[in-house]
Amino acid sequence: MSLYSEDFINRFSWNGQLYHYVDLKHLCGEQLTQLPYVMRLLLENAARHLEGAERKRTITSILRWLEQQSSMDEIPFQPSRVLMHDTTSTPALVDMAAMRDALAEQDIDPTILNPLLQVDVSVDHSLAVEYYAQNDAATKNLSLEMHRNRERYQFLRWASEAFKNVRINPPGTGIMHTINLEQLATVVQTEKHNDISWVFPDMMLGTDSHTPMINGIGVLGWGVGGLEAQSVMFGIPTMLRIPDVVGVKLVGTLSPMVQATDIALKVTHELRKLGVTGEFVEFFGSGVSELTADDRCVIANMAPEYGATTGYFAIDQETLDYLKRTGRTNEQIELIQAYSQANGLWFSPEQTPFYTRQVEIDLATINFNVAGPKRPQDLLNVGDIPAVLREAVAVSETLDKSLPQFPIAIAAITSCTNTTNPQQLIAAGLLARNANRYGVKIPSWVKTSLAPGSPAAASYLQRVDLLSELSQLGFDIVGFGCTTCIGNSGPLPHIISTAQQAQTCQPVAVLSGNRNFPGRIHPDLYLGFLMSPAMVVAFAIAGDAEMNLTRDAIFTDNNGNAVYLQDIWPSREEVANYTQLALNANDFNRDFSNASHNLLWDNLDVQNSPLFPWDPNSNTLRRPPFVDSTIQSLLGRYTAFPLMSLGDDVTTDHISPASAIPSDSFIADYLVERGEDRNDLNVFASRRGNWQVMMRGTFYNKSLCNNLCLEAPVGHTLHIPSKAIEPIWSVAQKYKDAHQPTIIIAGERYGMGSSRDWAAKGQQLLNVHAVIAVSFERIHRSNLIGMGILPLVISRSTWLAMNIQPGDRLTICALAEHLSPRSSVEVTIQRVDNHVEEFQATAAVETQLETELLRQGGVFKFILQKFNNSAESNLS
Repeated sequence: MSLYSEDFINRFSWNGQLYHYVDLKHLCGEQLTQLPYVMRLLLENAARHLEGAERKRTITSILRWLEQQSSMDEIPFQPSRVLMHDTTSTPALVDMAAMRDALAEQDIDPTILNPLLQVDVSVDHSLAVEYYAQNDAATKNLSLEMHRNRERYQFLRWASEAFKNVRINPPGTGIMHTINLEQLATVVQTEKHNDISWVFPDMMLGTDSHTPMINGIGVLGWGVGGLEAQSVMFGIPTMLRIPDVVGVKLVGTLSPMVQATDIALKVTHELRKLGVTGEFVEFFGSGVSELTADDRCVIANMAPEYGATTGYFAIDQETLDYLKRTGRTNEQIELIQAYSQANGLWFSPEQTPFYTRQVEIDLATINFNVAGPKRPQDLLNVGDIPAVLREAVAVSETLDKSLPQFPIAIAAITSCTNTTNPQQLIAAGLLARNANRYGVKIPSWVKTSLAPGSPAAASYLQRVDLLSELSQLGFDIVGFGCTTCIGNSGPLPHIISTAQQAQTCQPVAVLSGNRNFPGRIHPDLYLGFLMSPAMVVAFAIAGDAEMNLTRDAIFTDNNGNAVYLQDIWPSREEVANYTQLALNANDFNRDFSNASHNLLWDNLDVQNSPLFPWDPNSNTLRRPPFVDSTIQSLLGRYTAFPLMSLGDDVTTDHISPASAIPSDSFIADYLVERGEDRNDLNVFASRRGNWQVMMRGTFYNKSLCNNLCLEAPVGHTLHIPSKAIEPIWSVAQKYKDAHQPTIIIAGERYGMGSSRDWAAKGQQLLNVHAVIAVSFERIHRSNLIGMGILPLVISRSTWLAMNIQPGDRLTICALAEHLSPRSSVEVTIQRVDNHVEEFQATAAVETQLETELLRQGGVFKFILQKFNNSAESNLS
């Protein structure tokens, strides 16, 4: 915490304590109300952490943004905490353990390497839905999770004891973003520095793209890759170009039937259509006051789906009400109100700040919405689903009469997006109750599950007798974790998998999640629809995705009477009344505390040592080769073969899958050769500490189309010199042995989806020096740079004209001394017929820090050099 001149400080006395704070009103004067709230927070952060000329320059740059509502200037951002989940923290902590090894090998005390910020880790991404539709499903799934992941969890326990400032929240405590909202977020923080008490906004980063969920209660936070997070942990600020800010003006009044999911899917559709990739989004207008904080969190959570960095709602009375009902103290709540009102951070619906662009959404026009069948931005009315399904796939000529043409294979109430919102779960419970009154049963082919983000959900659903109503329909709680939303859906019902193998049906998933990319929810499912929890229950009852729930009877009761959706759909007023009866502020802290005392976790054997004892026979944890102080930059002038030539919308799931490791894959063969059980290989996400597995799994996705070799099996590509079609990792190794760089070519939105650093690490292990694409999603672009890989942007017309053929080679002139943010890079194509073509690409590099990372060879070399220099300075 820097000390400031008196010009930048004000003080207020509250509850007998004198607090100092950066006075935004003094810094900005009348211009403060013109700044978007997110810009006010960036300004506060810079003024608090910087000093001297750098602080003056940064403040001037942010205020100058008002002139054109855009800027190319860079500013540093320094959060006060970092949030991770187990499948991003495991590789990050493995990297940190390897960095300690690298320091020790240079005779430097390895214990000097510790995060400088508080790092919270949730263990939420490994829970799979193996048991369901039974009262003890949660207990059985948790026990199986602990068994499967024992070695990895022992490592996490070791890391929490070996590293300072690392805190692990064990399995069963909930989803990271729910934990962030209900337990970790303070909205306003206090800290003592040199005997002076400071107050400032709670700002954070998370290694998951849905970190912006916390924006719903006025906390500025966004998702970054694990590599960027590691830099931040070790005192290197995140450098960002002063963002364009898109203002979303909400107006109108919601229909009584509409739920938060319907709003979020509408916002996702409109903003993805507008194009807000990498920009900050902020909501304003009178319609904001129509939304509860829970509703706002659902909308903010979908920021990565609409492509934005944030989806920010400023602090107001709804924020305070949320904090009160989740168990925060009155003292804390009163401080938040006093500080935010004193410092211009309190939301006013009458204010209209300056925005780079604006879009208006009338809440009154929103109806029942779903999204699918392959992307979260593809908005549909519920009644459109049958026609969309028939357009998406060919109707099977051989029908299984025991199943619909489009049976609901998975119906999952899942994900932080919607299960963190009590009203949504209450609505699902009420719909279940209403359906149970008719004696309805779920069809046998539907796999049902309920995985709330918070253990408190069980308490408040039980309090109003809705947990038993959901259980009666098969929606028993299967655990408190991400489950189906990230692909941990477990096996499909046997009747579905058998019919699918016979190609007699096209199974469909319905879920209250945030992504439905083909193969994400389950490797064998290509059709999925996002919807509210209550709508998930409705479709589960129907069992048939081709049913038009706006018109058709959802089921027939015991008397032969047709029952329609409107007959069982709960009213908004009833949901509100039940929510008020259900919620008790004591649930949140008590249930979280109880879940934290997990005996299976507490009883893990952990070795106490500053260096991690790597087991050379481990199939879970291996010291990664890219954490090396001698690693060299990949920049320069070189000629490369294309490893893969891909199309649009290649997601991080395509690049580095997280779902179950297929038992018939060459990845499975590798693990079986090393003693693993082919029928219990767990998921890719559980192997992220083993670079050998992850390298082999890179680009292993059935729905990925490699234009370089269309006939190649999944996970294979063409080795151009030999014309052999082999596994991608094997082809890459041949190129590497021949000292031959490789590149990836792709279309638009390369790397969309999860903030998966292994999608970049895997490409580095495949000897990829550069990725040429029409556009990149923000986090993946950053992760590529963190691994030393140069992202290059070209126009769509250039990409189409490239039409890379086997035998074509590309020469890239990316000399370290010439590289700068958004600089031009010359690319030459040497066609197989010796014809030569040239074009200019643009380095997708935003800041000088990113340029330096590429020159160093990536983030690990950068961090190790920092500690090396520190050790040498201490010796001198």
